Amino acid sequence: QVQLVESGGGLVQAGGSLRLSCAASGSIFKISAMGWYRQAPGKQRELVARITSGGRTNYADSVKGRFTISRDNAKNTVYLQMNSLEPEDTAVYYCNADIFTLAAIGALYTYWGQGTQVTVSS
Repeated sequence: QVQLVESGGGLVQAGGSLRLSCAASGSIFKISAMGWYRQAPGKQRELVARITSGGRTNYADSVKGRFTISRDNAKNTVYLQMNSLEPEDTAVYYCNADIFTLAAIGALYTYWGQGTQVTVSS
C-alpha cells in the first residue's frame, strides 16, 4: 500500500504565497516522476507542475515564473512553492506520483493524494 498525504493549503489574499507539501509513504521501492495538478469548480483537472527523479521540471504556462516545484528524494516528498497567487489559482490541488512498489518492482503505478484546497481572495 502506498499513500500520498498533502498539506499546506489554505486561504490567502491575492499576491500572497503558500507552500504545499506531499509525502509518499508505504511499500515504496522507487519514485519516478512527481507532480501537482489542480481542479477548479466546473473545470477539468489540469497539470500545474511536474518533476522527474533527476530534477527536470515542467510547468503549466499559467504558473511559470510564480510557482516552483521541488522534491526531497530522501523524504519521498514533493513541494510546490506558490508565489504571487491570483484568484484564478483557486482550486483543489492534488499530488501525484509514479511509483515502483515493493510488491511489483517491475511495474509503475500512478498514485494520487486526497487533495488540498487553495483559495485566493481578491
